[in-house]
Amino acid sequence: MNAWILAFVSSLSLTLFTVITIGIGWSISNEQLIIISLIEFILSFVVIGLLLEFLFFRHIKAIYEMFDKMEGDDYDGSNLSIDSQLNPLLRINKELHSYGSRKQEEINRLKERAKFRREFVADISHELKTPLFAAQGFVHTLMDGAVKDKEVRDKFLKNAARSLDGLDMLVEDLLTISQIETGEIKMHFESFDIIALSLKVIEQMEPKAEKKGLRILLENEEDEKVAVQADYRRVYQVLNNLVSNAIKYTKDESDIFLRFVETVSDVQCAVIDRGIGIEEEDLSRIFERFYRVDKSRSKGGTGLGLAIVKHILEGHASQVHVVSKVNKGSTFSFRLIKGNPTEFVEHDEY
Repeated sequence: MNAWILAFVSSLSLTLFTVITIGIGWSISNEQLIIISLIEFILSFVVIGLLLEFLFFRHIKAIYEMFDKMEGDDYDGSNLSIDSQLNPLLRINKELHSYGSRKQEEINRLKERAKFRREFVADISHELKTPLFAAQGFVHTLMDGAVKDKEVRDKFLKNAARSLDGLDMLVEDLLTISQIETGEIKMHFESFDIIALSLKVIEQMEPKAEKKGLRILLENEEDEKVAVQADYRRVYQVLNNLVSNAIKYTKDESDIFLRFVETVSDVQCAVIDRGIGIEEEDLSRIFERFYRVDKSRSKGGTGLGLAIVKHILEGHASQVHVVSKVNKGSTFSFRLIKGNPTEFVEHDEY
C-alpha cells in the first residue's frame, strides 16, 4: 500500500462521514451536498496524500532502499541526503544510515585484512622457500657423494650455512615485527647522544660499505653531542637498517651521509644516499613487509628492514619520511624528541 491509496481510502471515509453528518443535521439540496462532498474529497485526498508521502512514506521508502543497499557489499551512505524535518522516522533513518556505514567499514576492514593475510602467506612462503631449497639442494648434493671431494664439500657447506643464516635473519625480523605489533617489545626511553650512536653504526657498517667503495660520512662534528629521548637499541636498529639499505642501493664509489639537526622541540635525523632512487609508484609501498624496489630480489636482505623501521618509529610517536628521485638518490628522515644532556646514559654495546 502506498501513500495515495491510503489517502484515497481515508478521504473517502472522511467524505462519507461528512455526507452523513450534514444530511442528518443540515437542510440542503442534493446538488449542494454533492458539491461539498467532491470538494472535501479532493482537498482531503490531496492534503492527506501529500502529508503521508512527505512525512512518512518517503522516509519509509528510503529505509527500504537502504536495506537493499546494505544487503550488498558496497554500501556507501556518504551521499545520503537527510533533511532536518521533525519526523519520528527521521531518527530511524539516521540510525540505520549510521549503522550501515559502520558495518560497511567493518566489512571493508575485514576484506583488507583477508587480502593482507593472503599476500602475507604468499610472501612468507616465497621468502622461506628460497633459503630452505638452497640449503636442501646443497645438503642433498653432498649426501649423493660430493662430500668426498674436500673442495666441493667446503664450498657447499659454506653456501648451505649462508642460506640458513639468511633464514635465521628472516625469522628474527618476523619475530621483531610481531613483538612490536603485539606490544611484547616495550620502548625503553632514555636520554643518550645520538652522534655517539651513529658513530657506532658507521663503524659496524664500514666493512660492508668499503666492499663497494662507499664512504659513510657524518655531517655533524664527531665531538658534537645531540641528545635524544628514545630507546637506544631500537634507534640503533633504525639507523642500522637505513644505512644498510642505503649501501645496498647506492652506486659504487659514492657517499652516504648521516645528518642530525636540533630544533626547539626535537631532533631531525636523516640518512642520505646517492643511489638508484625509488620510482614514485613504489614510494607508498616501500614500508610494507617483503616489498622490494628491486623486483629481482638480487639485493638480498629479508625485505623487512623498512617495515621494522616504520614500526619502531611509530613506537616513538614518529614517522619515517622519504624523498627520492630516480638515479639521484633518496633521503630517509624522521624526528626524535630532544633529550636532556645532563641525563645521558652511556652504552658500550655495539
